[in-house]
Amino acid sequence: MPDKTTIKIPKVLYESLKAQIADTGFSSVTDFIVYMLRNIAGSGSLNEDSILNEKEVEQVKARLKKLGYL
Repeated sequence: MPDKTTIKIPKVLYESLKAQIADTGFSSVTDFIVYMLRNIAGSGSLNEDSILNEKEVEQVKARLKKLGYL
């Protein structure tokens, strides 16, 4: 079994992800988060190509607001 560590995320985010992955084939929120992080990490490093454009920034802000962070 590989070494693991714990990452804490807000409960509201966890619950939101849990609802979003229902019936998607992911067996847990942890599996989904690991999948997403592997996709990000697999792309190499964050660089100028990965910088969000204005539309993407607005979409992120809208999602954060919907989740109650803004």
